[in-house]
Amino acid sequence: MKKTGLLSIILLLFCNIGLFAQGNEIDAYTLSTTELNGTARSMAMAGAFGALGGDVSVISGNPAGLGIYRSSEISGTFDISRINSSANWAGTTTKMNKSDFTVNNFAFTMYFPTSSEGVRNWNFGFSYNRLKNYKRSYKMISNGQDYGMADFVAWRASNAFGYGNGIRQHELTLNNNNDPYENNDLSGNWLPILGFETGMFEHFAGRNDEYQSAFGWRLDNGDWAIDSPIKNTLSVNESGYMDEYNVGMGLNISNFVYLGASISVTEMDYRYSSFYEDFYAFDNRKNDYLYLENRLNTKGTAVSANIGVITNLQMVRLGVAYHSPRLYNLTDYYGAWAETEINSYDDLVMENGTPEDSYSKYCFTTPGKWIFSGAVILGQSALISADYELMDYNRMLFTDKRGNELAVNDYIRDDYSWLHTLKLGAEIKVNPQFAVRAGYMMQTSPMRADLANNNVEVLPAGTIPHFTVTSKPTNYITLGLGYRFNPNFYMDLACVSRHNVSDAYAFSNTYSPNGQTEVFSEPAKLTTKTSRVVLTLGYRF
Repeated sequence: MKKTGLLSIILLLFCNIGLFAQGNEIDAYTLSTTELNGTARSMAMAGAFGALGGDVSVISGNPAGLGIYRSSEISGTFDISRINSSANWAGTTTKMNKSDFTVNNFAFTMYFPTSSEGVRNWNFGFSYNRLKNYKRSYKMISNGQDYGMADFVAWRASNAFGYGNGIRQHELTLNNNNDPYENNDLSGNWLPILGFETGMFEHFAGRNDEYQSAFGWRLDNGDWAIDSPIKNTLSVNESGYMDEYNVGMGLNISNFVYLGASISVTEMDYRYSSFYEDFYAFDNRKNDYLYLENRLNTKGTAVSANIGVITNLQMVRLGVAYHSPRLYNLTDYYGAWAETEINSYDDLVMENGTPEDSYSKYCFTTPGKWIFSGAVILGQSALISADYELMDYNRMLFTDKRGNELAVNDYIRDDYSWLHTLKLGAEIKVNPQFAVRAGYMMQTSPMRADLANNNVEVLPAGTIPHFTVTSKPTNYITLGLGYRFNPNFYMDLACVSRHNVSDAYAFSNTYSPNGQTEVFSEPAKLTTKTSRVVLTLGYRF
């Protein structure tokens, strides 16, 4: 079924928000997905440490690995990254680069031996991990599309409450007696309000709730001919982080079974800005244009719990861990500004923006995660390990502050499935001091084909119509070295290459009830390559 409805009125009736309701199914994916993280040793082996233990990264992976420690340890990890983005939009390629330096991980463990024959030792650990670095910039340029932003916004205004059920003009108009941004009945249709106030669209003749792009010309018979832009540009800048703080404990039972549990607090700060323009050929003197700017800052915290077990079978270790869903309390701060100039209207320039200090508060729950692990340990000289992670993105959930589900969850259940992650790692000790490591990680996309191919309409989050989707796996290739200066002090180095291909849309396709495409949006192929050099310094005592 094509999505022609908007989010339910309950978004505003029940949420404790400032003005807008934010969060769509693409935002849910952004909030739930993490990246390869941890110490340099762990990252050099692609994070495949679920059955190994003995590394501080296990506190946020399989905390049972804490029980394997036979000493206390403290370490810090530094991360230098370079993010390269390349967008090909209708044959025009644009490239952008960014660099970053962060403290990626800090952790310590405390070893407590016992005299018991059963519980040989129990260990306590704390870790800080940067789960995700949101830093990325990309720019899309096209030398003309059949449809522009005005066509999409006019469609949204005409079909805000289902196909053929639009918003009436008096509800879109800002005047002394009416502020449409405070109208709960509009169910979050802030982009059509902004579009109407800046002249992006106008009425079909004699119809009060159906609209068409204002960019075009009047034919001799009186009909309106909609124009196509001769150039489209979109610039997106993302920054921010997702950080995790873990406190955990592990038990060693007879050097055979290791048990562990940890509590995690996650903090996120995601910042987004976009700048979109359409240009139209009015005459030889001057072009008509449309401009749309958006800014968003999502901030919040979450709590979750992790449990795990590892079984030691001589050369083979097997592990299982479960991560509970993260329960987020989030606040969005955002604003938008738009402007049009239509020279056929005597150089009419119209501009407007959303109210200042706009925000919304809501809750979000990520999927839980299962981790199944195995490792083969070849004496003191080598080891091979593998992790398989499973997350059901169908279970992502938006709620208001009172716990009521939001209508966007219906789209999540339609458009998402399982995310699978495979991690493979190996380590060879050249001598007691020097080790060489390598790994591979593959993470599938949880988006179903209809969403990944934009065969369903993706509803704007507030005033932001831009989004990216992917059907291809994200791949990591990792290499690393380890060196022990003495029995206590060590250094690990890792190089990580990440490759992701997605489709970036300036706005969504729109569809009639019979599946016919009404407004077509051509995607740009967006390739993101991230190169990281990670250094860990540690001390065991």
